[in-house]
Amino acid sequence: MQKFLRHIVTTIITSITILMPAHAQWYQASGSSFIDSSGKKIAKTRATENALKKALLVAGASVSSVQQVVNGLMTKDELSVRASGIVNGFEIVEEQHQDNVVTVTIRADIFPQEKKCFAADYQKRLLVTKTHIKHREQANIGGIYSLDKQIAHQLNAQLQSNTRYMQTQLALSNTTEFARYIDSFEQNKLKDLTRGIANMTQSQFVLYTEITDLSFEQDATNSWKFWQEKILPRNFGLKIHLFDGNTGESFLSEQYHASSPWTYKYREQVDVASNHFQTSPYGLAINRLLEQAVMDLDESLMCQPSQAKIIHADETELLLNIGKKHGVKQGDEFSLLHQENFIANNGQQYSGFNVSPYKVKVTKVTQDTATVTTLEGEILGNIQHNDLAVRY
Repeated sequence: MQKFLRHIVTTIITSITILMPAHAQWYQASGSSFIDSSGKKIAKTRATENALKKALLVAGASVSSVQQVVNGLMTKDELSVRASGIVNGFEIVEEQHQDNVVTVTIRADIFPQEKKCFAADYQKRLLVTKTHIKHREQANIGGIYSLDKQIAHQLNAQLQSNTRYMQTQLALSNTTEFARYIDSFEQNKLKDLTRGIANMTQSQFVLYTEITDLSFEQDATNSWKFWQEKILPRNFGLKIHLFDGNTGESFLSEQYHASSPWTYKYREQVDVASNHFQTSPYGLAINRLLEQAVMDLDESLMCQPSQAKIIHADETELLLNIGKKHGVKQGDEFSLLHQENFIANNGQQYSGFNVSPYKVKVTKVTQDTATVTTLEGEILGNIQHNDLAVRY
């Protein structure tokens, strides 16, 4: 049977090699995972998936393709193969176990994917705000009130490590009025709040998050061990709200939920920033949930236009708040948008744009800014400070 399976795998690899263009390239990457109650084999699979994701993203695969490939793995002890147009095959070249962590290094044979949009060239600036715990009384058990800051930290760290399309910054010093505005449907105040935060931090998108559920389930996981204290499953619900910083309008809203055994004693105070909590069943469940949220954010923003604000304007030259660290290069071209706000008949405030007939080209670029001029040296008319330059 093993020989038969090996023959099938070899046939798949050979067939793909024949059918695909001969420009595949090897990429080597490492991934890690904690070894939890599910065992070493599952941890090894997670570490391998993490390494493959990194290799695929470096090679230029889209997020949706990464998900398809990772979910479609055919795993053996030595070799994992996915019969797709992106991955020919990959092999595990090293496996290490240390301090309850397994690290896997893989070498993958990948066909780089054609870019789907120009916007994928640029990183969008995303502000991650402090998480709001919707029902704070649910945090009493364990005293996990600081989970509001910890989730924002973890989410920001995962975005910085695993995304190609966003450059993030973290704002934890102040709690915003987001939760009150969204619960009371005060849309205009929510838009003003978002635009103000985005303008202050030079961000294109603002991410708000809410912890919606920290409750316990009723059925214990160790009920047959009557001499032990009951271990109850604890829920973790998270809702993410992604807003456009220039218009203040909602862009994405997603709800996530996980449940995992709470292995701490009833009156025990828990440090949610500690390694002990991060590697507990509940901490690992939260981490996996955040990984999915990061994938969804990355996929949603991948092909969104990169919008830069005009921070200085004269008749023929503009200065933009986007530069080399966001992916801008000399010679890149932008379209110009003059921003206008208006109030509809229903009293709602909306943001609109007038598209300028002019396109501009980058003539000078620094890490944080780019200088642009019109292609034919025309006078830029009514384009002014805080208008937008967009690359579609």
